[in-house]
Amino acid sequence: MVLRSDSIENDADALKKFRKLRFNLNLGETMVVCKDAKLGIQFEHTQYRREKVIMTSVFSETAPLIFNYAEQIKKDFVIDKELYESHHVNIGLRDIHGNGVLTGLTEISEIVSYVQDGDQKIHCDGQLYYRGINVKDIVQGTINDNRFGFEETVYLLLFGKLPTKDQLQEFENLLSVYRNLPTSFVRDIILKAPSKDMMNTLARSVLTLFSYDDCASNTSISNVLRQCLQLIALFPLLAVYGYQAYRHYEHGDSLFIHQPDSNLSTAENILMTLRPDKKYSELEALILDLALIVHAEHGGGNNSTFTCRVVTTSGTDTYSSIAAALGSLKGPKHGGANIKVVEMFEDIKTHINDWQDEDEIVDYLNRLLAGEVFDKQKLIYGMGHAIYSVSDPRAHVLKGFVEQLAKEKNMYKEYQLYEKIERLAPEVITKKRRIYKGVSANVDFYSGFVYHMLGLPKELYTPIFAIARIPGWSAHRLEELINVGKIIRPAYLNVSQRNDYKPLNKR
Repeated sequence: MVLRSDSIENDADALKKFRKLRFNLNLGETMVVCKDAKLGIQFEHTQYRREKVIMTSVFSETAPLIFNYAEQIKKDFVIDKELYESHHVNIGLRDIHGNGVLTGLTEISEIVSYVQDGDQKIHCDGQLYYRGINVKDIVQGTINDNRFGFEETVYLLLFGKLPTKDQLQEFENLLSVYRNLPTSFVRDIILKAPSKDMMNTLARSVLTLFSYDDCASNTSISNVLRQCLQLIALFPLLAVYGYQAYRHYEHGDSLFIHQPDSNLSTAENILMTLRPDKKYSELEALILDLALIVHAEHGGGNNSTFTCRVVTTSGTDTYSSIAAALGSLKGPKHGGANIKVVEMFEDIKTHINDWQDEDEIVDYLNRLLAGEVFDKQKLIYGMGHAIYSVSDPRAHVLKGFVEQLAKEKNMYKEYQLYEKIERLAPEVITKKRRIYKGVSANVDFYSGFVYHMLGLPKELYTPIFAIARIPGWSAHRLEELINVGKIIRPAYLNVSQRNDYKPLNKR
């Protein structure tokens, strides 16, 4: 059945009638199409249990003139690369040797990738410390006690020390209390305007929570700590509920909103609220918990954490600071890398006939670097890191459990393919590229595979990263508020020529 209207009159009553039709009709497999050339609006919908309307308007269209403007600025905005060298510009806040420019001090975490021997820098296996404690020891401690460790990690990052058993229980109870959204928030905010991008949904939800907070702009330490703890507790719900709304309204899936269980860990609640039957295995929850731990913090210089600190120094509120960090993490150069790894492997599996044939694998990797296959970006995703060279400790921790999960999920052949590429890719890269330090698998190499085996949708890969990283962002926001109090403002040198203003009739 098809309902059509050749035009909608340019008045509020007509649009109101259509909105009423959109939300109240239940016509089975029905398509509703309404067009108005004057308004530039098109409504189109294939009916499932409830109609959905896709509105394509002039708002999203790029006029031909805009393309002309774009071509003009692409030419006019180019700055001579030699000027960056002559003025000793630290592009990306890194020097010519790849070392980060020192912009602050922190006690939250430490990244070790080399040892200094006199004037010589010797690269070593990577180490990551949270508040002075090796993350490998944190992971091993939770495994030895047969318990989940993300909540303990959150406590450690925020308060600088490991909790006692009673302190941990008290802290977990507090997070459980805060794991409740304001009344009608799901209905009024998450379900009303679902987005296909879950990071957009997450950021919008965070900014909207400002309106529900009577002390939203208060930047006292106690209030900021309260806000951070609430956001840490709520991030899993905001991400999962946003995804459920997207699947329902965009793909017609059944809508289910499971309430969190106060007796479950963060990892368990993510799996429980995401799955229709609420079921998960102990190994699944354990490995997701480990993934959260190793992603919780990575120094003050990573893009999203630095963004949070920069915005914090302006004196703005917690919701704006965390939303800014989310905007940074959303970028494919930062938080979206593990999605690229999974997509790359899907392409590899379709182009390689024998996954055991190393010559065939090497040939494909060479074609990847030559830009002949996959996305033609001349990259082997999941290999290499800005800081680590010999090894990424986070990847090492995850790999220790990936094999076990692969066996449980009957995906051991895929695991063996990952292992082969982890071993072969550095050799291929070294032969093709000038490498000044070692190349190894980074945390994204295995985290995407872990999420894939857990059945997590790709739309949630980056939000899972955000769920893990918000404790780190929160700790850095608090540290910045307590210690510095000066707005971050780096310098940009102007290299353009000065020009005289010309009257309009003489140009």
